[in-house]
Amino acid sequence: MIGLESITAEGLIQRLGQLRGRRVNFDTQWQETKNLLWPDTTDFTQDRSPGSKTNLEIFDMDPAMSLERGAAVLETFLTPRTQQWHKLTPSNKDLAKLPRVKEFFEDATDILFRFRNSTRSRFYSQVHEGYKSLLQAGNSNLFVQEVPTGGVSYRYTPIGASWIDVDHEGIVDTVFYEYKLTAKASVSRWKERAPKCAQDALASNPFMEHTYLHVVMPNDQHDPESMRPEHMAFSAFEVCVHTKEILDRSGYHELPYMWSRYTVNPAETYGRGPAMLVLPDIKTLQEIEKTFLRSGQKAADPPLLVADDGKLGRGNRRVKLGAGKMTIGGVDPQTGRPLILPLQTGARLDITHEMQERRRMLIRSAFFLDIWEILAQDRVEMTATEFLGRMREKGQLLSPVVGRQQTELLGPMIQREIAIAQRQGKLPQLPPELVEAAGEYEIGYESDATRMQKASQVEAYTRTFEAFAPMLQMNPSLLELWDQPAAIRNGFEILGGSTRDLRSEQEYEEAMQGAAQAQQEAAEAEQMPMAAKGVRDLAEAKRAAQAAA
Repeated sequence: MIGLESITAEGLIQRLGQLRGRRVNFDTQWQETKNLLWPDTTDFTQDRSPGSKTNLEIFDMDPAMSLERGAAVLETFLTPRTQQWHKLTPSNKDLAKLPRVKEFFEDATDILFRFRNSTRSRFYSQVHEGYKSLLQAGNSNLFVQEVPTGGVSYRYTPIGASWIDVDHEGIVDTVFYEYKLTAKASVSRWKERAPKCAQDALASNPFMEHTYLHVVMPNDQHDPESMRPEHMAFSAFEVCVHTKEILDRSGYHELPYMWSRYTVNPAETYGRGPAMLVLPDIKTLQEIEKTFLRSGQKAADPPLLVADDGKLGRGNRRVKLGAGKMTIGGVDPQTGRPLILPLQTGARLDITHEMQERRRMLIRSAFFLDIWEILAQDRVEMTATEFLGRMREKGQLLSPVVGRQQTELLGPMIQREIAIAQRQGKLPQLPPELVEAAGEYEIGYESDATRMQKASQVEAYTRTFEAFAPMLQMNPSLLELWDQPAAIRNGFEILGGSTRDLRSEQEYEEAMQGAAQAQQEAAEAEQMPMAAKGVRDLAEAKRAAQAAA
């Protein structure tokens, strides 16, 4: 067991060097995708000064725009801004039927979304950057920080400045994040504990930058019963790389870095993304665009072929290429034959354009744009049953990506948010039934992606009724095979409806009883005039009989 006091700045810096060495090949590929897709993000193998031009390798903007739109598609499928994209439910499904347990989890879900929707949290802007990183480099890193005054803040951490290590199960448990601070910012943050290099530079050059490390790793001295920083699940260190000293030692109850990967080779630590998969197509498209520009320029302003007569092009007989200019001697005065002709290269710009479009379609497909466009078209042109079938198909294609992000990004993030809310006293009081169940809960995702994956359930309802419609008409009692209220509840939720718009089972039973009673009273009220008329007729008949007697 390694004690915290034995961890030194030199040891941490040395370990970072080892992590850097293990990632050299990835950095080279990520630098290529960065230059062609996301030039504004952090470099991996280059060191540019602030304000440098970073888009010099881009001739066709379609891949870069596809990255932007692909990140928007991921956000729509995973964390849409306009809806609650997950809910909390008890692990014991019987408890979910209790109104106060249901209300507790609804309130807890609301609290988490208030955390994220807070203007100071920056959740949606930062997670969007993470989605771009996931598509460009196959990795994303979101830092979830507990705010001392209450709430949570989120920060996208560039992959180019972050390094990881994993445990025996391949789960990320160690993160090194390298960043720079000016001398002024360093002294403002650490006061008298600021490194000497920053204190010395404060008077002469307060904007001089120094490099620091934030390191989070598992704590071998973890004690779940203790709340002291040295006993937390993860140890944290702030290191000044210049002076090789540890400025701060602290801890976290949960890993604050949410490192997620697009897809992972079992023999590798870092993920690979769609940009790496279609990198040959992206580079080819840029070369095609350069060729297309050269060919188009030649077609619009071709080189000129001029006869060598010893006169043309000299003195006042210069060849003038400007619009409306006259070149004296450019025509044979005897025959009228032009002496200056454009060079016809025979270039087929239409074929070049087709080559471009094929590459663009492959790149767009890698960033899910074809799925989004097809679904948008389906909503207009297809029936409900056909649309559900298409949703199921697209949900199957998205399952691997969505499932990994729910496992590596959203799940750990929600668990940390709940723990933070509990420590800050933001959660409502646990109902007694939930206390007895140890507060166990599950996370249910309700975004477009999960609805697409569950569309097969609703599709089963519609196809069953379509297939057996004649039989159900002949024998309506067969409908009793289905728990119709449960089926409608399930389908309503899958299609995006809020459970708060539905009555509870008890309220539904009371409403049904009330409707039955009202129907019975209406029938009785309808029968009362007939009964009264019958009594009157009987009385009149009786009087008539008596009169006749």
